[in-house]
Amino acid sequence: MKNIIQFSILINCLFAITTIGFAQNSTKEINSDGLKIIFKKTPKQVITASLFIKGGNANITEAQQGLELLALDLALRGGTKTLNKDDFAAKADKLGTIFTAAAGRDYSTITMTCLKENLDQSWAMFSDVLLNPAMDEGEFRVIKDQMISRAKDQEASPDTYLNRMASDGVFGDSDYAKIPDGKASTLENITFENAKSYYAGLLGKKKCFLVVVGNLEESILIKHIKSSLAKLPAGTEPKVPTFKSITAANVTIKDRAIATNYIMGVLNAPKYNTTEGPLFEFAMRILMDHYFVELRTKRSLSYAPAAYYAKRTILQPTANLYITTIDPKQSLQVMTDIINDIKKNGFTEKEVKDRKKGFITYYYMENEASSSQAAQLGFCEASGNWRLFDEINDKINLVKAEDLNTIFKKYMNTISWVYLGKEDKVTKEDFKQLALP
Repeated sequence: MKNIIQFSILINCLFAITTIGFAQNSTKEINSDGLKIIFKKTPKQVITASLFIKGGNANITEAQQGLELLALDLALRGGTKTLNKDDFAAKADKLGTIFTAAAGRDYSTITMTCLKENLDQSWAMFSDVLLNPAMDEGEFRVIKDQMISRAKDQEASPDTYLNRMASDGVFGDSDYAKIPDGKASTLENITFENAKSYYAGLLGKKKCFLVVVGNLEESILIKHIKSSLAKLPAGTEPKVPTFKSITAANVTIKDRAIATNYIMGVLNAPKYNTTEGPLFEFAMRILMDHYFVELRTKRSLSYAPAAYYAKRTILQPTANLYITTIDPKQSLQVMTDIINDIKKNGFTEKEVKDRKKGFITYYYMENEASSSQAAQLGFCEASGNWRLFDEINDKINLVKAEDLNTIFKKYMNTISWVYLGKEDKVTKEDFKQLALP
């Protein structure tokens, strides 16, 4: 009991300290020479600048899966017209500056994270990479081979395979079903000229925005923008990815001789940029707690059951139910029974109240680093409103059990199930649907 009380006090202290830190920070939107900037000034001596490129999977064809990420990685790792790749890497290492690229269904990013004292040199490298990449052919071959190897490894992973089965089942032949990191089969056909020409037409102020987080003055930031990213072309308006939603119950079973069986259930969920989005995420976090207690602690059906809100598919988020188990029949029954019980009896006021501080504390701790804050701010902006980043505290603190129960009942209905494992362990009838409201 003493340990529980001490842990509770620690959580409350962390919550208070982190909330105060966030409250003292200011976030604002700036437009400099036609480029939209989300700027969050913090006391942190680490500064992150992340350029978001909208469009995501809408920018590539089926045959080009992996091309955008390959082109961005090549720009980052191939050096610039003033620094070859080895000198660029050595300088970044000396400064302790980190450059990364990532690709997703709705947007891609090029990110720079550096110490405040090294901002001038790091920003010069960041802008040089964006505006004047050398696009080294030798580095292209290295990156391509690495991406193909990674794609093959992922295709052999049961978890990755399960997620792709789920994605195909929900999104079908829409843009959202494409794989931003690429498949081995598509990556193998991408040429150096493909990557060069793709990057040449990728960046533009109309489909890019910049997120900057850290301890610097707005005037210094604008000075850096005007000497660098202001030179970006206007470009074209971003494309909007196509997507599909779940309209009917579905079950896909794939036989594979593996030690444990993998199951995922997918349901439609509200968009994050709505009054329902953050509250639904809160509800799914509580459902996750129920799953952990019942499926792991009480019944030992799985080491890592999960229930979560997959909000990163911005236009069509999903609620995902996940388990690996040697007893799929019982697990499926328990997973749906838990949800049906919540739909019938609801979350209690005490349960909701008890979990508020933990949810908000986790949110702040998860977004403590400047790079994490930049990523979350960018996601919120891509979702339609960067202010969501700072509004989460009020939204969760004001929520009542009645609100969560209404949203939970509204969305927790039709499930698209996928199963990877021993086919003789299940029948389609084992994959339950939820009770009607």
